[in-house]
Amino acid sequence: MLRNQLTENLKTAQKAKDACAVSTLRLILAALKDRDIAARGKGNADGIDEDEILLMLQTMVKQRRESIALYRKGGREDLAEREEREITIIEGFLPEQMSEAEIQNSVDAAIAETGASGIKDMGKVMAHLRDAFAGQMDFARASGIVKAQLGQ
Repeated sequence: MLRNQLTENLKTAQKAKDACAVSTLRLILAALKDRDIAARGKGNADGIDEDEILLMLQTMVKQRRESIALYRKGGREDLAEREEREITIIEGFLPEQMSEAEIQNSVDAAIAETGASGIKDMGKVMAHLRDAFAGQMDFARASGIVKAQLGQ
């Protein structure tokens, strides 16, 4: 479904002559194709699933946020604005992101469900969260919360 939505939005952007949207959507589709090819090499003939696509999109947003910080530090506001536009386009395909309180509650539940007792169990908790909340949760923030709770 998300694959079809990406393709349809690309066609719409091309008709509207929206150069930024076209290039961003082509970049997303190229990354998706790369991951599909890698998945086929591992025996998954259908390519990656929706959850993995959502994680890929979140990664793309994260990369752009890092680029924005570097561009602003270097005085390249024009490039930072383009990255912000790309983030807006990519986020249009992501479900609504969880609030800080929702992340906290989810982390508490994941720690209880996995039986995590120390920092050595952090990977198990994060894997549980990724499976349950792909595309909805900022895993960088969740990781900090998990580390703080398990490190005590």
